[in-house]
Amino acid sequence: MPTLTLLKLDPTVSPETYELPPDRRLVGNPVQTVWMHYTDPSKQFFVGVWRSEPGKWRIAYTEEEFCHMLEGKSIVTDESGRSVTVVAGESFVMPRGFVGTWEVVDTSTKRFVIYESRTAPAPAANQ
Repeated sequence: MPTLTLLKLDPTVSPETYELPPDRRLVGNPVQTVWMHYTDPSKQFFVGVWRSEPGKWRIAYTEEEFCHMLEGKSIVTDESGRSVTVVAGESFVMPRGFVGTWEVVDTSTKRFVIYESRTAPAPAANQ
């Protein structure tokens, strides 16, 4: 039986800052930052922290994502117009196949855990 090793997340990981592609943006041009703390060898499992300035954009999830809001306020709306507001301290799951919009009302930061199946397309920057 192989030896299992606990992996502590590195709190000093360097941030990556980016902007969303113009065709996904609906309101504003929010600067987004991700701190990728862990990627497994298969590149199917990811853990990190994401932050975004206010704005609104289209999302289409090919992955499963657990999120825990650390700060801010965001509104996630599905294709049929149903909205859920998430704020600091709340946790939620974005299921594979979810399509809609993400709106950051107040600068938002979340911890995320993503599982991307090998049978699904490569992950897009959906956070």
